[in-house]
Amino acid sequence: MTAAGPPRYTGDARPYAGGDPYADYRTPGPAGFPFTHLPDLADRRLGAGVLAANDEFFAERENLLRPEPARFDPGAFGHKGKIMDGWETRRRRGTDAAHPFPADEDHDWALIRLGAPGVIHGIVVDTAHFRGNSPTAISIEGTRAEGSPSPAELLAADTAWTTLVPRTVIGGHAANGFAADTGRRFTHLRLNQYPDGGVARLRVHGEVVPAPGRLAALGTFDVVALENGGRVEDASDRFYSSPLHTILPGRPRRMDDGWETRRRRGTGNDWVRYRLTEQSVIRAVEIDTGCLKGNSAGWAALSVRNGERGDWTELLPRTRLQPDTVHHFLPAGAPPATHVRLDVFPDGGIARLRLHGSLTEEGARRLGARHDALNG
Repeated sequence: MTAAGPPRYTGDARPYAGGDPYADYRTPGPAGFPFTHLPDLADRRLGAGVLAANDEFFAERENLLRPEPARFDPGAFGHKGKIMDGWETRRRRGTDAAHPFPADEDHDWALIRLGAPGVIHGIVVDTAHFRGNSPTAISIEGTRAEGSPSPAELLAADTAWTTLVPRTVIGGHAANGFAADTGRRFTHLRLNQYPDGGVARLRVHGEVVPAPGRLAALGTFDVVALENGGRVEDASDRFYSSPLHTILPGRPRRMDDGWETRRRRGTGNDWVRYRLTEQSVIRAVEIDTGCLKGNSAGWAALSVRNGERGDWTELLPRTRLQPDTVHHFLPAGAPPATHVRLDVFPDGGIARLRLHGSLTEEGARRLGARHDALNG
């Protein structure tokens, strides 16, 4: 990283020469970008989708949001040409033989619905394996459109778009990262690529800002779920998989779809600290060790606190866990809380944590005020 922000890559990457297709992949290094610890608001597991694109001749737009890294098979060809794991458009042409190149303003576009509306802090436009066929430049715009607008509604002349990333030259076969702090809440993005080409993945890192009206209508909901504005603040270990997985929607589908630590030798234990949607009272707890069979946590305990400097209060004492099981608990007399700490003993993993409860009056007021401020 440089003082000026994320590194910038330009131009084509070298042709694939065999061996590891990621060997010359351009990234900011082991530390990554300063915003990638935040959840991906465009994660399909949250309900994100690519609603439309003006062209997807070579590769489908839906590939943009696949959660796994892009793959490359040098021998994979179809009737339209090389099969790429990304979104790729056909080559643009000019108006006639005297003007063979596209005009400067010509571009392709894709409309993305965020899985969870929120404040965007950084975006990664990943052109992995697009070496000589990536766009020259990109730009990204955001808008707030509540409900489920159609592509036609989003493309209407009266839709107000805010520039998140101005037209910027990017590089092929590279993780192109952009800081995008606007201090506003967005629901949809428009990715523009100039003049054409391919993008492998789009990641949109930020903070979820839920709609207070929906949560109020629910009454009791999962107050730590990512889609409801819960977040992971810190964890003791992320060796095998991220603690963020524990607050994703749905049940785990395989072992790495949860949080798993390295094997601990000696004393101590592993833990995750969460921030709730807002100040809440927890009424029911679920700890799911699904798909973790020989490596689930042996015991777990939960503590809560109110405020950044409040004292921790035990909510669930140290309790034995079973592998590949959903455990249900009904804690009595839970105090109002803004944070929860999950301790596992001595190590291992859990797949999901569900904390069912409701906002306090103070929590609902603060959540509503933040939502209104970020909606601008």
